[in-house]
Amino acid sequence: MENYNQTSTDFILLGLFPPSRIGLFLFILIVFIFLMALIGNLSMILLISLDTHLHTPMYFLLSQLSLIDLNYISTIVPKMASDFLHGNKSISFTGCGIQSFFFLALGGAEALLLTSMAYDRYIAVCFPLHYLIRMSKRVCVLMITGSWIIGSINACAHTVYILHIPYCRSRAINHFFCDVPAMVTLACTDTWVYEGTVFLSTTIFLVFPFIGISCSYGRVLLAVYRMKSAEGRKKAYSTCSTHLTVVTFYYAPFVYTYLRPRSLRSPTEDKVLAVFYTILTPMLNPIIYSLRNKEVMGALTRVSQRLCSVKM
Repeated sequence: MENYNQTSTDFILLGLFPPSRIGLFLFILIVFIFLMALIGNLSMILLISLDTHLHTPMYFLLSQLSLIDLNYISTIVPKMASDFLHGNKSISFTGCGIQSFFFLALGGAEALLLTSMAYDRYIAVCFPLHYLIRMSKRVCVLMITGSWIIGSINACAHTVYILHIPYCRSRAINHFFCDVPAMVTLACTDTWVYEGTVFLSTTIFLVFPFIGISCSYGRVLLAVYRMKSAEGRKKAYSTCSTHLTVVTFYYAPFVYTYLRPRSLRSPTEDKVLAVFYTILTPMLNPIIYSLRNKEVMGALTRVSQRLCSVKM
């Protein structure tokens, strides 16, 4: 392994699956989750575009979340599955850079988009009369465009750095994708300054948005508590709890992974945590939003009836 890595520019992804029956079981499980994520997120995007009742700012943002999740999981799982099936764990230097860029860009965009969705719920509950003004189509487009652009700029900066540092140790990345912290451990130069920028980037893209989301939902829950309508209170609680569930699943493992110092990190633990935000979250998001949302279920019924009537 060492000799190979010293004479090749390719990286080696050690992967997630052990070479055993357990590894085969995990592979089948991950592929099943991947297919569920594809079906769920594609269905959510189509449902929101086909049903006019869902043409609101909240669901416009939700459709973008599904689009990000669709690309997010597709950046990781197909390569991981291909490596397991063909027994070839290598990834080219350029390919690793491309995968790292899309992972960081989509991850950053999703973190900012979840913040926008929290702001949307805050305005809807606390300032319902101003909702259509503060959450106009122009504002939604700016939020989404800003999330993509800022996420891409951050990803570009990190990707350029990791592609230009010298790798003089083993090129075996102890991960199932080209994760920046796992790649930095292979560098033969001092990277403490860069690790400081990773900490700063994580704080900006994860900690600050999470604090903002927590504060907005604190205000929302206070406003909901003061509501006189039991039905309105129930609907607001349902919507907010759904979004908080999604936020927790995404932010918690991400923050725990990227804010820990290198001395406290474990490659095995990092891979397990990465499964949550790269594989499980994209699959769970459409399930959580559909099963816990009467409007989505109602739209599904209407679209299904419309399709059945067209066939008949």
